[in-house]
Amino acid sequence: MITINRANERGKSDLGWLKSNFSFSFANYHNPQRMGFGRLRVLNDDYIEAGRGFGAHPHDNMEIVTIPLSGELMHKDSTGKKEVIIPGQIQAMSAGSGITHSEFNNSTKEPLEIFQIWIETKEEDIEPRHETKPVNIKKNSLVKVVSGDKSKDTLYIHQDASIFLGEFTEETELIHKIGKNRGVFIMAIEGTVKVDDETLNKRDSIEITDLDSVTINPSKGSKLILIDVPI
Repeated sequence: MITINRANERGKSDLGWLKSNFSFSFANYHNPQRMGFGRLRVLNDDYIEAGRGFGAHPHDNMEIVTIPLSGELMHKDSTGKKEVIIPGQIQAMSAGSGITHSEFNNSTKEPLEIFQIWIETKEEDIEPRHETKPVNIKKNSLVKVVSGDKSKDTLYIHQDASIFLGEFTEETELIHKIGKNRGVFIMAIEGTVKVDDETLNKRDSIEITDLDSVTINPSKGSKLILIDVPI
């Protein structure tokens, strides 16, 4: 099964200081046809004005991954962590039995753009944890940056799911195998990405199940995210 969600079909919110786009139902955007994809529950991209952000708020029993696209993100949480996260770094947080955190644009001049991804946890009420790592995205390939396999090269989440990023300086062909009872979510972050016979433009996404593999042809200058999750 293949489902395509075009950029102009995503949920939207504009609070002035915060502009958001939602791939799935979130906050005041509710679409019963867009409640998630397998264990993937949220993919938002947020534009946050200088000096603004989200005050302390709680989460529980969710794996939360934050990917800065531009700017500086100031993060504080109830585990005692306080840090500034920039593009080239990724944060993974297991909310577990409960965590409180705040997120602000650390700059007084420049806007902040982030992706935030929520994936349902494999087991409830685990001990909350937080990790941030720099990531090295090898050009013209898919690089696994988040996973549930405790690899030293990825950030760990408490779910059998993986997040891949790709940046392409030339036209490339990739094949991603899809396991049994799994699905793949792919979004073109920038540029154009062809997935089998479908073409994705900036912020278009595709969800694929019931196939053994998918062929991905990113164009020169494109960027993509691929999330592989249990269905």
